[in-house]
Amino acid sequence: MVRINVRTKMESTMTKGRPLTLLLKFVIPIFLGFIFQQFYNMVDTVIVGRYVSPTALAAVGSTGTIMFMIMGLANGMTTGYTVLISQKYGAEDYEGTRKAFVNAILLGIISTAIVTIVALMVMHPLLRIMNTPEDIYNDAYAYISTICAGSIALIGYNLLAASLRAIGNSRTPLYFLIFSAILNIALDLVFIVGFHLGTFGAALATDLSQAASAVLCTIYIVKKVEVLRPKKTDWHLRRDYSLKQLNIGIPMALQFGITASGTMVMQSSINIYGSTAVTGFTAAGKVVNLMTAGMPSLGQTMAAYCGQNFGYGDLDRVHQGTKDAMKIASVYSIINGVLSVVLLPIIIGFFFDKGVDVTAYMPYARAYVIACVPFYIPLAMIFIYRNAMQACGYGKTALMLGIVELLARFFTAFLSIKIHSFNLAVAGDAAAWVTAGIFSIILYLFVMKQLRKTANEPNW
Repeated sequence: MVRINVRTKMESTMTKGRPLTLLLKFVIPIFLGFIFQQFYNMVDTVIVGRYVSPTALAAVGSTGTIMFMIMGLANGMTTGYTVLISQKYGAEDYEGTRKAFVNAILLGIISTAIVTIVALMVMHPLLRIMNTPEDIYNDAYAYISTICAGSIALIGYNLLAASLRAIGNSRTPLYFLIFSAILNIALDLVFIVGFHLGTFGAALATDLSQAASAVLCTIYIVKKVEVLRPKKTDWHLRRDYSLKQLNIGIPMALQFGITASGTMVMQSSINIYGSTAVTGFTAAGKVVNLMTAGMPSLGQTMAAYCGQNFGYGDLDRVHQGTKDAMKIASVYSIINGVLSVVLLPIIIGFFFDKGVDVTAYMPYARAYVIACVPFYIPLAMIFIYRNAMQACGYGKTALMLGIVELLARFFTAFLSIKIHSFNLAVAGDAAAWVTAGIFSIILYLFVMKQLRKTANEPNW
């Protein structure tokens, strides 16, 4: 193991200092990044709804679960591949940190090729299986197939950003994401309003803005981050590193894939009610995603924090960090739950042109938001405990949680179709969050007990 001092002011250790203070300091840039990401995803939808048509808005919304799967696979793989980076960095093994980073890049390239090819092959039958309404089918396919074709940009940015966060740098990815958000809005206006490219233009703008972020991250790492800067001799897959990274990355990716499968089942049960219902649900989904952006932000924070402290060998700090994260999440969930209900009528109006009667979509939007709000805290539990366990090397727990979410959504969707209830159809997310949230804390306590036995330490 080689120990050298290569830290700069942008990188930081999370193995010392008060956990609550460290978590708040680290999570804020990530949270702002998620807000910007949700914002420019929302702008996509707003511009499509206002400058193309409400049916085009429904088309983009009908692919939301597929988009969730693609983003989930990207986040799952990249977070999983970069856990080893945070562990090596926390252990002050900086040569190992660099080699883990290069290995993650090589695994990411292979994974991207597989995801892109498979996604494009199954897209037509997948949209049919999901009961996509005929009046929005072509627009939906144009949007999601373009997103899939550009998945290398999405995965590339997420991998590089997760690598920076793994070494304690959560600010730089935010700066590049802000730039990407502004670029995406500009390209949306050019492609949709200027060139009239419709949903294809919205997807193309997303791909290009993500690619720009990935390029900026690459330049920054090469120029400024010595601990990650690759050497010529590093560019080959290492068997020991690959096994560790795949052992965490694959279950995480599969977890997102399984969770997305459940949301697809849920979307299918909603699609039955027609494009008006899909449009209302789509707009409400953007509101919920915006209001719950703090949950995945805390999840990524816990991946870096727990990875570094596990690598450092301090399980007490890992456990204290999860307790402090839940305090943050509980306050956040209560405040944003109230805001979700209060701001829904205001926010949803932005998605449509002034001539569109929004009242037709409001009952569907309100039904989804009301179903979700009481279960924001269980949703936060999933992100916090899942990422904590993964950072400690227990990647398969994510797969178990994904199966729980899938079963909950499948049961809810099946029952909603059986009794023809839209309110039950949109409750699929809430059912998944509460069941997986409870299961996540049970798994976490079991994992911590096992880790303490291995380390020959007393339980709390």
